[in-house]
Amino acid sequence: MNKITLVNSVLFPLFLGFMISGCTSLKPKKLARTLEKQFHQSKVFNQYFMGFSLYDPESKSTIYESNSAKYFTPASNTKLFTYYACIKYLEDSIQALRYKEKEDSLIFWGTGDPTFLHPDLHQNKKVFDFLKNYPGVLVFSDKNYFNERLGPGWAWDDYPYYFSAETAPFPIYGNVVRFSKVPMARLKIAPGIFFDSTFNKPFNLAHQSGVMRDEYTNKFFYLPWKKSADTTDIPIKYSISTLLNLLQDTLERQVVYKRIPVDTTNSIIYSIPADSVYKRMLQESDNFLAEQLLLLVGDRINDSLSTKNTIAFLQDSLLADFPDKPIWVDGSGLSRYNLFTPRTMVRLLENIYYSVPEERLFQLLPAGGVNGTLSSWYADNEAYIFAKTGTLSNNHCLSGYLVTKSGKRLIFSFMHNNFPFSSSVTKSAMEGILAFVRDNY
Repeated sequence: MNKITLVNSVLFPLFLGFMISGCTSLKPKKLARTLEKQFHQSKVFNQYFMGFSLYDPESKSTIYESNSAKYFTPASNTKLFTYYACIKYLEDSIQALRYKEKEDSLIFWGTGDPTFLHPDLHQNKKVFDFLKNYPGVLVFSDKNYFNERLGPGWAWDDYPYYFSAETAPFPIYGNVVRFSKVPMARLKIAPGIFFDSTFNKPFNLAHQSGVMRDEYTNKFFYLPWKKSADTTDIPIKYSISTLLNLLQDTLERQVVYKRIPVDTTNSIIYSIPADSVYKRMLQESDNFLAEQLLLLVGDRINDSLSTKNTIAFLQDSLLADFPDKPIWVDGSGLSRYNLFTPRTMVRLLENIYYSVPEERLFQLLPAGGVNGTLSSWYADNEAYIFAKTGTLSNNHCLSGYLVTKSGKRLIFSFMHNNFPFSSSVTKSAMEGILAFVRDNY
């Protein structure tokens, strides 16, 4: 069965249902019966494991559900859990570092803040100027950091790709090196400290162009690009020595490293507005920002940076009354160990909806046909889908909010695992279902 046949097999009953119902909004029970028929007849959804939950927060009732209590790999839908933890525990601005002055020294600890000199986030110079202009000795400690560099279940061979950047207590430049091919120049490298460790010679991998990194070191290998304006971000191999070299090169002063415990009387300096980080994390599905934001929550909860301990705390507090206990292991959803149910996703989204003003929330999430990971899908004269995507090989999920033509706000979670074809087939079938709900409720 080809892609066109698959898509038409699900869209035909949707159009038929629309013709039957006309422009009159359907009652919940009739809408549920129509959806049940559409899902049952779908040649797309019946080929793999699919779950769906549609909920009306105004009436506090589930309109329709299918496999909503079954567990699915959520991929980047996981970032909604990270966002929920952030809005409950973080302040309006990101805490950048903790510090204590002792004699002629400034001892500082990272909080997990990912924004320091990040190439794609607006910078204020408060933290930079604070460190650069301090009159005494700068002493960095990472004794509050208890994390692995990569999340559990992450693919080892993703190490050279931006979406798998390593976590750290004090990230710098987004923990990546940005390589740009510019006119009249061989290569632009930022930060420039890595220029001398970039080599113009073949790299023994099955990649034909671009930049690759050695697995265990910060040696980069450049191969010619086909396009003249390409830019690519390659994660650095993070270590204390790499951090110190970058800090000293950037601040133009010495930074000392010592393992000193966090002092409970330390002070905090803040960086940029939190919403600017949340927006990029949600709209661009930025894994690195999600992982670091969860570490920031840990810093706020108990002054330590540990994804595992932070999630354990949140499971026992913030998520204790969820209908199905989330199996949650990282901040981004890059791990296939994460498992959530559609009805748990709906509960999460309901809690978020009543915690954040709608206008602000909808500006942070991808909007169908407008921006982020939904810019090419769910287009209409006005955006009607505000939701987080989640995609891994053969898996695609979408959870968020749907605005109907009658003005209703609905919450939904659509989860798909193990489909045997392109995700665009599944997305087209989903779009038909959600557009039908938009038009008929």
